[in-house]
Amino acid sequence: MRILVVNCGSSSLKYTLFQEHVEIASGLIEKIGEGASTYTRHAAGETKVLHDLPVSHHERALTLMMETLVADGVIRGPEAIEAVGHRVVHGGPDYTDAALVDDRVRNNRVAMELAPLHRANYTGIEACVKMMPATPQVAVFDTAFHQTMPAKAFRYALPEKYYREYRIRRYGFHGTSHKYVSRRALQLLRRPAPGTGLITLHLGNGASLTAIENGKCVDTSMGLTPLAGVVMGSRCGDIDPAIVPFIMERENLGPRQVDGMLNKDSGVLGLSGVSNDMREVIARARRGHAPSRLALEVYAYSIQKYIGAYFAALRRVTALVFTAGIGEKSPYLRQLICRNLTGLGIRLDPSKNRRALSREMFIQARASKVKVLVVPTKEELMIAHETERVIRRQAASRIPAAVRAGGKSPAGAGAGIRPVNPGTRQKNVDKAG
Repeated sequence: MRILVVNCGSSSLKYTLFQEHVEIASGLIEKIGEGASTYTRHAAGETKVLHDLPVSHHERALTLMMETLVADGVIRGPEAIEAVGHRVVHGGPDYTDAALVDDRVRNNRVAMELAPLHRANYTGIEACVKMMPATPQVAVFDTAFHQTMPAKAFRYALPEKYYREYRIRRYGFHGTSHKYVSRRALQLLRRPAPGTGLITLHLGNGASLTAIENGKCVDTSMGLTPLAGVVMGSRCGDIDPAIVPFIMERENLGPRQVDGMLNKDSGVLGLSGVSNDMREVIARARRGHAPSRLALEVYAYSIQKYIGAYFAALRRVTALVFTAGIGEKSPYLRQLICRNLTGLGIRLDPSKNRRALSREMFIQARASKVKVLVVPTKEELMIAHETERVIRRQAASRIPAAVRAGGKSPAGAGAGIRPVNPGTRQKNVDKAG
């Protein structure tokens, strides 16, 4: 099945085209609406970069994407795409799973109000529906995986009316990544979901941790928005809420200004005064730059505290799973994070940790009571799997009950849809000690 995965950011379009779950083309269009866009695309083993393109809006970006997929000989036209899967950051309280795009999804006002910065996700949906009106579209929500949290984990200690009227609660994000790496970790551990406890660490410029019991999320660090939780590249993470009005009054800032400061000028960037790029901050810290060293210590400490909290939330912890840009590529920060966790039974093997660069690998020491893994995330692949699963379910629901019970399938029912293979075990995975 040929599935296009689309991720529309506020000023970007990222796409990947899969055929039978194998990537055949991908691309990134940046600076949409900013006058001079950059387009990087990959197809047939070749990378092409175009600069200074006049891409004024997302609909034009998607048209450009389609034109180049045809020009590169990847597809003959839009009709060759059998399904489109959309990454949607916020699904609101009503979506516990990926969903076929319909009027209810397209008009999800609650989600748009809760995540106004991510309305571009819905803009991308509208543009794809217009471009490919006969092609099934599926919304895959970042928040859906976390909807299994119990009320004691997702409710804030605020008056009931704010939850009832405005749906203010913990939602969590990066759910597609947490879902993929947790399932992949269970495969590598050769363990079924029942009876296991995982702590997954999605550590990129944005960062979140999730406690997963029996394959389901029971708690996660991000909240109503992606600002909450651990310290991140440019986001502050958890702070005393009284700090916000304090700064607003003394700096004479409005809500949007202080929101921008907390999201874009804080975190590792704010503490180091250097950058939100961990590579640069680590390099500065190693040269003796005290603010950079402090930024890394605060970053690691905030993550350590969440790991400790999730040991309390889970009945048992089977494994700690690192993923995303920093989690996959920074042995330095993995070591810093795990350094003070020996009391929880977590010990790294320094040699294995150094070798684990963007590859699936067990990195715990022999004496470690808890397994520690690096599992590169594959969010686009997970979205493709979810898209096919939703379409298969939709096709199955249209087959008469007598047919589902063993009769002959009507012509075209579920045509072209193959079972989802969650991935085979890789040969280069270091075995658990």
